[in-house]
Amino acid sequence: MRYALDADPVITLTSGPVNAYPDVLRALGRTVLYDYDPAFQLHYEQVIGKMQTAMRTSNRPVILHGEPVLGLEAAAASLITVDDTVLNLASGVYGKGFGYWAARYSPNQLEIEVPYNQAIDPQQVADMLTANPAISVVAVCHHDTPSGTINPIDAIGAIVADHGAYLIVDAVSSFGGMKTHPEDCKADIYVTGPNKCLGAPPALTMLGVSERAWQKMKDNPAAPRASMLSILDWENAWSRDEAFPFTPSVAEVNGLDVALDLYLAEGPEAVWARHALTAAATRAGILAMGLDLWAADAAIASPTTTAVRTLEGIDEAKLRATVRERYGVVMSSGRGETLGKLTRIGHMGPTAQPIYAIAALTAFGGALQALGHPAPVGKAIDAALAVIDAAA
Repeated sequence: MRYALDADPVITLTSGPVNAYPDVLRALGRTVLYDYDPAFQLHYEQVIGKMQTAMRTSNRPVILHGEPVLGLEAAAASLITVDDTVLNLASGVYGKGFGYWAARYSPNQLEIEVPYNQAIDPQQVADMLTANPAISVVAVCHHDTPSGTINPIDAIGAIVADHGAYLIVDAVSSFGGMKTHPEDCKADIYVTGPNKCLGAPPALTMLGVSERAWQKMKDNPAAPRASMLSILDWENAWSRDEAFPFTPSVAEVNGLDVALDLYLAEGPEAVWARHALTAAATRAGILAMGLDLWAADAAIASPTTTAVRTLEGIDEAKLRATVRERYGVVMSSGRGETLGKLTRIGHMGPTAQPIYAIAALTAFGGALQALGHPAPVGKAIDAALAVIDAAA
């Protein structure tokens, strides 16, 4: 059975946006309450409480009402001053991209950049901080999605904390899919969202903010206030007794509420385990087909995305189009420097289930066969099933 390119896909196996859980979609249809209705004010406070539990933070986290790129830009605008020296860690397109925001707010920027199939070595960070004691802010992307690789943010965070610098972490596509929390990595601003591993639509930012980051932002006269980019405006919005700076995204807060309920009810460790198992099964099948992972070392491959290196002679865009047209499955391209060089298979939220590894391998291998490459799909599925069976 074939699916037209303009038809809805049957399965979305992208690295985001991802499929939302059915219960989350139903929650979006709840009554949209007036934001000053006491019922909504109480509801908002309760959702913040669930976020605090899920993120394992000492401080109440913050919701910004826009998808997580808002939170990343807001972090740069709010925490970085003209007097700061910023160290940006670039192991991929998104890590590199944060440096462009940072440069708007401070002219003093250093960078460690590695090939986009590698991860940042914590020793490189330690050496850079030793050589440049003026560094006061460090930024790192945990899971650089366009490469499907993860950086060791807990080790990096410990080094940064010892130096006394502030740490900004992009955990947009890692939180909820693996063990990572703001205080684990000593982040001062930890940016994530519900639109990846929590299985909700892309509309909100979730922020963990340390006490000293709050103070630094308050001391920064250039930090946005009365602005969509403001973090400060939302410091006390968690309380039912405080006014919202502007109208919050009521329907999306309803969706986040249910996404957090699902995450906490299943148990974070169980959620992380099924993300890891789905990724491991997918990778076993990819390797059994004779294909290569993009990551230089499997140890840095993210449990939430598998990036497959494009075969020589294969048009990557045509490959994804064939996957969609023939099988109704959608996968992600690379971005920027990785565009055309890899295909990304997402394992996030509802699709972080082993059955989707089988679907991904069937569609990917079948599309390669359709394009004239002899991909042994049966062998790939056997390899994936072996991983799944071993975990049972």
